[in-house]
Amino acid sequence: MGNSATSTDNAGGTNDVRLYTEIRPEQWPIIYSPEYDISFAGLERLHPFDSCKWSKVYRFLLESGLITKDTITEPLEVSREELLEVHTPEYLDSLNSSSTVATVVEIPPAAIIPNVLLRNRVLRPFRFHTGGTVLAGKLAKERGWAINIGGGFHHSYGEEGGGFCVYADITLSVKLMLEKLGISKVMIVDFDAHQGNGHERDFWHDERVYIMDMYNKWIYPGDHQAKGHTGPCVWTYEWVWFLVCGTGHQHTYPVTGFLNVAAIKKKIELDIHTSDEEYLELVRIELPSALEEFTPDMIVYNAGTDIMVGDALGRLDVTPEGVIKRDEIVFREARSRNIPIFMVTSGGYQRTNARVIADSILNLRAKHLISAPNEDSHIVEQLRVEGITLEDHGVGGANEDQ
Repeated sequence: MGNSATSTDNAGGTNDVRLYTEIRPEQWPIIYSPEYDISFAGLERLHPFDSCKWSKVYRFLLESGLITKDTITEPLEVSREELLEVHTPEYLDSLNSSSTVATVVEIPPAAIIPNVLLRNRVLRPFRFHTGGTVLAGKLAKERGWAINIGGGFHHSYGEEGGGFCVYADITLSVKLMLEKLGISKVMIVDFDAHQGNGHERDFWHDERVYIMDMYNKWIYPGDHQAKGHTGPCVWTYEWVWFLVCGTGHQHTYPVTGFLNVAAIKKKIELDIHTSDEEYLELVRIELPSALEEFTPDMIVYNAGTDIMVGDALGRLDVTPEGVIKRDEIVFREARSRNIPIFMVTSGGYQRTNARVIADSILNLRAKHLISAPNEDSHIVEQLRVEGITLEDHGVGGANEDQ
């Protein structure tokens, strides 16, 4: 498998980020590790998530001929020191308890498994996923796009995890991009069926990060605080006239109140059983609108496939074809604007998800929205020319080739 174990050493501060590894010119910015799959004594089957879907996506891409074992990019495992950039020591220490891990991954019987086994069979794979999401940011900056076949654990945040999300991979990737890659503004486009409350809690106060989240409003996590954070604040009015015993006096007067900060800058809440027509129309309208409101230096695309019809947790009715079209729209909007983008695969709770993810990546290649190594210098100009005739802000109509 492609070896990416050489750290970069260039301007912009990337040389001190161990996870920012170099890849060879012939390698694709498609990231995967054989360590991604999660299994522990068969108990993973007690959760509806297909914890082996990542190796299936990789195998489908190999069989298609898009990649080879030598052209895939393999990430490094994130370390505790690196995780402390976003997580508290108390949270990371709590993962030494099997009951905590069982709660986070939503598999109660895991609480009786020795923690050393959970560290090796559960936490270690999540650390490789996190390394992959971090590396995706660096490769997208260099190549214009990247795809982590794993990652997208958007319910984890600094103080805790949950919803089968142990580490805040998106938060760590965004934080390092802002600090080390010369990127000043990031847009997170979260199209998983569930609200991305983890990165919302981590970035609610950060104006450099714009979050667009479209999710089923009736399902987990229903995190109202993350939707619009409310916290105490103090205003000081240098000179405020007020009456004391009927006499006006000048004072410096601190006024305490509550400030509501919208963590989600573009919030689209869906009803149960939303299907292709309504869903894709919202993507076509709202994504260009967000990009007109906020022009990022990078788009992080959380491309959950739990929006598919039949998903017992997502409870939406988007077809596999609709998922593929959604991803095409997102990449077309980013690439036609010359905005680097990387994708993580996030949630999806059916055995068919891996095939759909692979088919979507192959469709992006067929539509020239992701480019083979050494093609990147031509793709943006081609998209700009094509964009002149595309409808709805660079997106084809509903009858565009699927």
